[in-house]
Amino acid sequence: MRQIFLDTETTGLEHKLGHRVIEIGCVEMSNRRLTNRHFHCYLNPERDIDAGALAVHGISLEFLQDKPRFADIAADFIGFVRDAELIIHNAVFDIGFLNAELARLDLTPIETVCPVVHDTLRMAKDLHPGKKNNLNALCERYGVDNSNRTLHGALLDAEILAEVYLAMTRGQESLVMELASTDTNLAYNAEQALPGELRKALSILLASEGELAEHQQLLASIQEESKGRCLWLSSKSTA
Repeated sequence: MRQIFLDTETTGLEHKLGHRVIEIGCVEMSNRRLTNRHFHCYLNPERDIDAGALAVHGISLEFLQDKPRFADIAADFIGFVRDAELIIHNAVFDIGFLNAELARLDLTPIETVCPVVHDTLRMAKDLHPGKKNNLNALCERYGVDNSNRTLHGALLDAEILAEVYLAMTRGQESLVMELASTDTNLAYNAEQALPGELRKALSILLASEGELAEHQQLLASIQEESKGRCLWLSSKSTA
């Protein structure tokens, strides 16, 4: 499963008013592991930057004067994200701006390149209704270090979002274990084995006291975050 964590910075809040993308940051993850591949660029918006936006990201028009236009990087950007799942915090904002840039070039919307888009802001609101769910609040909630985030930056925010997403979804990993080994030394014919022989072929590795304590701490954290709906604790209590 290939996922791209994406963030943008812009000249203002409304692409419908002609505001433009000035920075794109993407980091790649495969099977819940960062691959160290990323896409990052600053862009010349060919227009002024609102004072409010400048206060948020600190990217000046003077800095962007010698940077490429979106048209110059569009093909490379699309090639990097193609067929991946996009994961974005407040996806409506970023997707709207990206599609506006693509439309200026008569290119199809980003959803045709990446059919699956996950919005972590919506996920966070479902998990933590009534609480602050901006990226800084999620970093504090999940223990993700954001000490370098004095100003918004697309690449840094995409990297932070990847860590937050892993923390938010840590209970969603598959519990299915596949025995794919073809080593004949590990093969065992259960039909030909007596019950005692089958038991001897299995090894049991018990958790240490430290591992059990960490497991209980994790269950307690899940119980608190889910408002008492931790499945493992409920099944244990009813066993």
